[in-house]
Amino acid sequence: MKEMLKKTYKFSNSWTGTIIIVLFVIFFVAQAFRIPSGSMKDSLLVGDHLFAKKFAYGIPMPHIPFLEMSIMPWSDRLRLMDGDTPSRGDIVIFRYPGNVKQHFVKRCVALPGDELFLFNKDLFIHHREGDDWIKDNFSTYEIINFAKKLWVKNPYKKEHPGVHNDDKIINDGRYPLQLFNFSPIKISKDNYFMMGDNRDHSNDSRFWGAVPYENIEGTPWFIYFSIDENWEIRWDRLGKTPTDLEAPIHLNKAIAERKKTDKDDHGIH
Repeated sequence: MKEMLKKTYKFSNSWTGTIIIVLFVIFFVAQAFRIPSGSMKDSLLVGDHLFAKKFAYGIPMPHIPFLEMSIMPWSDRLRLMDGDTPSRGDIVIFRYPGNVKQHFVKRCVALPGDELFLFNKDLFIHHREGDDWIKDNFSTYEIINFAKKLWVKNPYKKEHPGVHNDDKIINDGRYPLQLFNFSPIKISKDNYFMMGDNRDHSNDSRFWGAVPYENIEGTPWFIYFSIDENWEIRWDRLGKTPTDLEAPIHLNKAIAERKKTDKDDHGIH
């Protein structure tokens, strides 16, 4: 046993061993990504560098870094092994269906069997579990009755405060209609509907459809580096998970709401 450990240690210190270990980590454990756009603001910011948990939803087909070349170039498969599937509200990293060499990061808002539509920017979801399940799980949310089904209005804005709309984007003909209104659809088997938290500044499933399970790569794990547009390091974001980062957003929104309430009360008196 001791001799085997010595050989393993010696191999891991060689160039060949180091490369194999690094590739194993990148292929199956964690891969570094950079957030290039503001589609997930305020949950994830431009300049956030994060590690993705590659094994969160099974094992995606390993690709050689930078080249984006599959280790099985004779196959067009994007998944090596199935595993868990995304839950509603998960932030998911996936290969863009229109170009599988490009990675996107969005929030999963609907699962296979769910139905959804947009009206005046508000997201409405009829969960596949049915009306009784919706009543039991969304008692504090606004629920409407439409087409003889119950629909939950904006089911993610309370739990995930980074989800927001831009009041400056109005339906005056200058912007895509999908930002404001989206006809009811049902998500097909093994597909997931993805939307950016920065709802009015996101290229997502509203424009090019749901994401197949095989395209899903993982979920953000934690931020290892973050820098803003002025090249200032955001020290307060380092080492934080997406869940950690939601806490100050919750706090800031609560403070803003309290100030608004105090101002309104002052105006009444």
